[in-house]
Amino acid sequence: MSRSGYAAAGVDIEAGDRAVELMKASVKRTDRPESLGGLGGFAGLFRLDLAKYPQPVLASSTDGVGTKLAIAQALDRHDTIGIDLVAMVVDDLVVVGAEPLVLTDYIATGTVVPEKIATIVAGIAEGCVQAGCALVGGETAEHPGVMARDDYDISGTGVGVVNADAVLGPERVQAGDVLVALGSSGLHSNGYSLVRHALFDQAGIGLDETPAVLGGRTLGDELLVPTRIYALDCLALAAECDARTFAHITGGGLAGNLARVLPEGLEAVVDRSTWAPQPVFDLVREAGALSRADLELAFNLGVGMVAVVPGDRASQALDLLAAGDVPAWPLGEVRRADGARPTFVTLHGDYAGLAAGWV
Repeated sequence: MSRSGYAAAGVDIEAGDRAVELMKASVKRTDRPESLGGLGGFAGLFRLDLAKYPQPVLASSTDGVGTKLAIAQALDRHDTIGIDLVAMVVDDLVVVGAEPLVLTDYIATGTVVPEKIATIVAGIAEGCVQAGCALVGGETAEHPGVMARDDYDISGTGVGVVNADAVLGPERVQAGDVLVALGSSGLHSNGYSLVRHALFDQAGIGLDETPAVLGGRTLGDELLVPTRIYALDCLALAAECDARTFAHITGGGLAGNLARVLPEGLEAVVDRSTWAPQPVFDLVREAGALSRADLELAFNLGVGMVAVVPGDRASQALDLLAAGDVPAWPLGEVRRADGARPTFVTLHGDYAGLAAGWV
C-alpha cells in the first residue's frame, strides 16, 4: 500500500508523538514549584516568585552546540549533547546574576527516531537539573529532503531573573578585585571546527583511537565530555561572596571574553603559570601545528568561567567552590590601566606542565 499525504513527503507524525511520550519522564525531572501545566501545550507556563524578586529584570539567552554535534552523530551517542546545550545557555544568564528559570529546546532532524530524540531530551533535562531550571517546552521538527536522515541540530533558549539592584556587570568591577578561575571539563562546546580540522583532516586520528596523551581514553570519549555547568555555583558566589560579575569563557577564549566584563580604565592581568590546560589541548595543538595564539583565540584552555570577586572575598570564594567540588584557583587580578589605553587583558607567564611548543 503506497503512502500518501504527509507520510509520502517523509514526515512521520506518529514517530513525533511517540518521541513526546518517551521524553515525558525526563522533562518531569526538571519541574520547579513555579512550573504550571505539563508537556504538550502550545506554550510553557511559569509563575514568577515576586516575593523573591520584587524588582524583576528578565534575562534571556539563546545558543546551540555547534559542530560538536558532528562527533555525537559520528559515534551515534546522543546522551550528553543536551547537557552541552543547557550549559551554553544558562551560563550566559548567570554572568549578569540571573537565576535560570526556564528553558525551551528546538531539535531539527532529517528523520524523527523517537528513541534518539528522547535520549537527546534526557540530556537536556539532566542539564536543566544541574542548572536548577525547568524544561517547560520545546519543538521537534522533521526536515526530510533538507537534512540527511540521521542529521540533527539543536538549540535552546533560556530565561532567567535577577532583581534590578543585583544585576552584575562591568560597572561593579573595581581595581584590586581578584580573578578566580573555575576549571573546565575540557573543550566544552567551542572550537570544534578547528578540533575536527586538526585531528581528522590534518592528523588523521580516528575517534576510536587512544592517543597516549589521553591516558587510555578514546578520542571520541574525550571529545564528548559534556560541558561543565556553573550556574548554581555562580549564583552562590554572587550571594555569599559579593561577586562583581562573571566571564563565560567560550569562543574568543579567555582574553576575549574577560574583556567583555571590564569597564573602561581597568585591565585584567592573568598569570598563565597558575594552571595547566588539559592534555586534549596539547593534542590539538600538535595535530594542527597551532600556535599559542591560535589556541587562546579558539578554546577555553582549562578555564570555563571566571569570577570577579573583591580581593578580601577571594579565599571565601575558593572555599565555597571547593565545597562544591569545582576546581578553582586564583587566576589574576584587576588593575588600573595605564594612561588612556582601552580596556584589555594581559596574559603573562607560561602554562604549567606543558610540552615545549606552546609559543
